[in-house]
Amino acid sequence: MGGAASKPSRQFPKTPKPPPTWAGARTPHPDEPGVSAGPNRPGPPRASETKDEAIERDARDPQFMAMLSKLGPVKVDHHMQTVRPAADQAQRVFQARQRSEEDARSLAPTRNKMLAGTLYALLEERKLVTTREELEKLASRYEIDVDKLESVARFVNSPSVDEGSVRKEVDKDGVEQVKMMVGPTRATSSLDLC
Repeated sequence: MGGAASKPSRQFPKTPKPPPTWAGARTPHPDEPGVSAGPNRPGPPRASETKDEAIERDARDPQFMAMLSKLGPVKVDHHMQTVRPAADQAQRVFQARQRSEEDARSLAPTRNKMLAGTLYALLEERKLVTTREELEKLASRYEIDVDKLESVARFVNSPSVDEGSVRKEVDKDGVEQVKMMVGPTRATSSLDLC
């Protein structure tokens, strides 16, 4: 890390060294194809627009050919069918959801089927139910079997919102957002869920 003056300068020899004895051009073997008899004669060109025998010989790979012959001919089963299970399964799930949504939106109510928003409202009301009679009335109002409602409520619950945490905010574009904290879920009811 200092200036150039503090570094030693590189010294070159005044006379060039003679090349080592092992250095020099390779002497071609006289049996090689394309080797001319005279030392100053150029050999055959290394590149060509057409493949000649020298290019074909240079391109051969004996190890590759040995491995291919060891594998043998390819066996093709012409009776195979293309299988795409992931794509087909995703398509079936999408179609089932679409049918379910169409059934839930139809004018004729379908028992035990409803939209997600309706299920949320049902689960919210279920939190306030204290007797079996109230539960049956709630189930009949939403057209769901009591045992189905209890089965769903065993695994699914709606979050309870902490009433003191509700805030309305308007951003610079005039879009209103309502933000709230989700509190611990209230007990679903005092009914036995088993």
